[in-house]
Amino acid sequence: MRLNRILGAAAIAILLTLGFASESPYFQASAESAHTVGTVNVAVGPQYDSTHIYVAPQDFDRFVGSVIATFGGTTTQQGVATVTPTSSSTLLQMVFTPVGTFSVFGFKTPIPYPFGLERTGYLVTDLDQAIRVAKATGADVLVVPFNDPIGRDAIIQWPGGVNMQLYWHTTAPSYPMLQTVPENRVYVSSERVDAFVRSFLDFSHGRILSDEVRAPGVEIGRPADTYRRIRIESKFGKLTALVTDGHLRYPYGREITGYEVTNLADTLAKAKAVRVDVLVPPYKTDEREAVVVQFPGGYIAEIHSAIKK
Repeated sequence: MRLNRILGAAAIAILLTLGFASESPYFQASAESAHTVGTVNVAVGPQYDSTHIYVAPQDFDRFVGSVIATFGGTTTQQGVATVTPTSSSTLLQMVFTPVGTFSVFGFKTPIPYPFGLERTGYLVTDLDQAIRVAKATGADVLVVPFNDPIGRDAIIQWPGGVNMQLYWHTTAPSYPMLQTVPENRVYVSSERVDAFVRSFLDFSHGRILSDEVRAPGVEIGRPADTYRRIRIESKFGKLTALVTDGHLRYPYGREITGYEVTNLADTLAKAKAVRVDVLVPPYKTDEREAVVVQFPGGYIAEIHSAIKK
């Protein structure tokens, strides 16, 4: 489900034309290719991988405006369409910012299951091939491929219960490069993290940047503790697996995407000016300064800037 569907197929086609722990079992493998099953790489690029955000129709404009005011960027035209394989109706719009792409949905009808549970939409070079690769690397297919006005879609689930949407365009899109690549923040249990990481690496042809078994617990709201954190990078972008026991206070686990900005204080000032709420005040680790916020309409996100060393 992508928001490019807001226009007719012809109009959209025109728009798109324009426009480290040594004890980790993965650490030794991070320097070499992880796709051990001989799969092809179906990724296109991180600017084509959007966070899926569901807001109430009455909050739609306020949410989109707050994102643009906070991060800058542009939007597509807002529209109404059916973006599921069964009958439904939603407001929809894409938001392109320098720090990530947003797909925004404001359903006017009840949302068919399992839509609304998928965290991201990944553009792939060939949907049928991507489904074969996903299944071969351990994913389940929750929604089999279906047609839309400009392409095809499907929803998959990785070990650990992580849902993502895969999509393909009949006419190849052309989106601007990102200034910084957002991180897909995945909370998984210790029992399933190994299976999740193995499957995702095989699918994405990614590599592990770090596997820290004693990451600072302040990152998940538990400053007295440590936890395991795995950072992965691929052509799909960044993904951080946060391995926890599920004993988390609100809003941790709700922030499905982390956005990197140059100056956190400046970004936070812009956000507050458009009534973005601060849920977790700014904190620092040796890697980043970060905050967790809630945009109008309920979307929760982590925002961070890197600590220069």
